[in-house]
Amino acid sequence: MKMIKSLCTGIAAIALAGTVLSSGTWAEDVAIIGGTAFTNGGKGKVENATVLISSSGIVSVVSGGPVPEGYRTVDASGKWVTAGFMVAGSSLGLGEVSLSGDNNDARADKAKDGIVLDVAYSLNPNNAIIANTRIEGVTRAVTQFSRSKDNWIGLGAIIQLGGDSVDKMITHNKTFLHLDVDEGAARSNGGSRSAMWAEVIKKLDDAKPKPKSNENGEKKEGDNKKPKEKKGGDKILVELFADGLPLPLQVNAHRVSDIRQAIKLKKKYGIHVILTGAREAWMVADELAAADIPVLIDPLDNLPSRFDMLASTSASAARLHAAGVKVAFLPPDTLNARLVVQSAGNAVAMGMPWEAAVDALTVNAAEIFGVSDHYGTLAEGKVADVVVWDGDPLEVMTSPDHVFIQGEEIPLVSRQTKLRDRYKEIPRAPGLKK
Repeated sequence: MKMIKSLCTGIAAIALAGTVLSSGTWAEDVAIIGGTAFTNGGKGKVENATVLISSSGIVSVVSGGPVPEGYRTVDASGKWVTAGFMVAGSSLGLGEVSLSGDNNDARADKAKDGIVLDVAYSLNPNNAIIANTRIEGVTRAVTQFSRSKDNWIGLGAIIQLGGDSVDKMITHNKTFLHLDVDEGAARSNGGSRSAMWAEVIKKLDDAKPKPKSNENGEKKEGDNKKPKEKKGGDKILVELFADGLPLPLQVNAHRVSDIRQAIKLKKKYGIHVILTGAREAWMVADELAAADIPVLIDPLDNLPSRFDMLASTSASAARLHAAGVKVAFLPPDTLNARLVVQSAGNAVAMGMPWEAAVDALTVNAAEIFGVSDHYGTLAEGKVADVVVWDGDPLEVMTSPDHVFIQGEEIPLVSRQTKLRDRYKEIPRAPGLKK
């Protein structure tokens, strides 16, 4: 009996430790002093900065400011301080092993109505990839489904990477609707782009609010009839046309002709379009800028794997930025979401200004997904997602020394660091020379 009780106590202790590691240490007032802070993405440089943060948000960022009584001090002398970075597209928390159906909720190949898919039911706060990602300075992420039965791939969410429950992690749910119109989507939906686009346009036509009067301002016949209530995916599509804050439509497309169709969608229906994937977007950068359509890209995408990606280039981010397109960055894949920071460094190597690359990881991503009111800059009142780096964050050998998410310092521990520490000093067999 004592053995069973001891075992149960040990299991409880392990579970508690896991909870503490997943949610960070208790929030406190912290003063980060002596570093070089960037308050507005890659701009707003403040030397010898005193960054005051608490669980309620960023208190202030000033040069050489005093440390109030009661604040714990973090010495950032010779280091860089930025807002926490954001991955603009992933399936974080929805699966760990991509080829395992039991562990991959990002794919919904048999869903009857892809539009209504909600990540909240699939998100796993204990997913190991989350810890791998946040210890590299990424504190926010877009998470979304990767595939559905049709080319409507559900509703995406914005998550913060320090929570220990679904409610704490999801800061904004159902923030956009994902539509796939690339080569693969056309092949699976009607067999050709003509069939696929006809179905997309039909759905949008049906969802678009009908005018209640004719061109002369007279009421149309039958105007007093109660409109038929929309349900499921049809109800969500109506939100694309909502007044005030319409639901954005994120369109995955690569080929120039498909991208131009996405531009036409915005012009025809007046909806808010976000372009993602976008291998050939640089070829129509001026058109995207004129249409005010932001682009989500992986700067490392430079090798075509299909015919709709033939113009892939590592210079894409630089060219889009130069044309005035608002850019945010995608990682190579979800398992390596942390590498989005390295990808930003590659974008700089290929001609994108350093400041613009950091903007793409912070303020641009926040603005594109409508969360810039509280995240993305080191400004008073913004959420305290702050990272202290041991140097330039876009340099490949740089790493975070401190990561704060919503004012809580996150232990720089993941399954990978534990495995590293476990096996880096392997005892040799007796008699073997070192």
